[in-house]
Amino acid sequence: MVQTAAAIVIVMGVSGSGKTTLGLALAERHGFHFLDADDFHPPENVAKMRAGIALDDADRAPWLARLANLLKDAARRGEPTVLACSALKVSYRAILAAASPDILFVLLQGDPAILAARLGARRGHYMPPSLLASQLATLEIPMPDQATLILDCQQPVTVLCEAVMARLRPLGPGGEISPVQA
Repeated sequence: MVQTAAAIVIVMGVSGSGKTTLGLALAERHGFHFLDADDFHPPENVAKMRAGIALDDADRAPWLARLANLLKDAARRGEPTVLACSALKVSYRAILAAASPDILFVLLQGDPAILAARLGARRGHYMPPSLLASQLATLEIPMPDQATLILDCQQPVTVLCEAVMARLRPLGPGGEISPVQA
């Protein structure tokens, strides 16, 4: 297990891209604390999504603020953390990025047909496949100057984990890591 400083990784992308799978793998293999943003939506947001209604910025604002506070707390404790979160817009990522200077965003991208198939096969989640098109339309692809690693979600999770860990650089003899500044 890698010992880390306050490195925070936000695995982002549309529904079905594998955010939770990669986040859990990073937690298990590299000792990050795992947070799934879906677990922090207020009941009103869950009800809207379950009904097939896309969330708007007003719906997301308190949820993003709560996530940012969780990340601030993790950074303050020096707890390496991975957050699985859609973070579709630049403005949403700015809210999350304000939590700590040590944040690496990882965008998982994939073919919409593959994403739809994944969503169709998923059971027990409130996000219906019908909202995939609205998420894809909302997604603002990060610009090259933003600290974001863009990966193909169809790669094996071991390959994705290795790519994330390669982007984090050792800081000291104890093996602490921190995001490489883009």
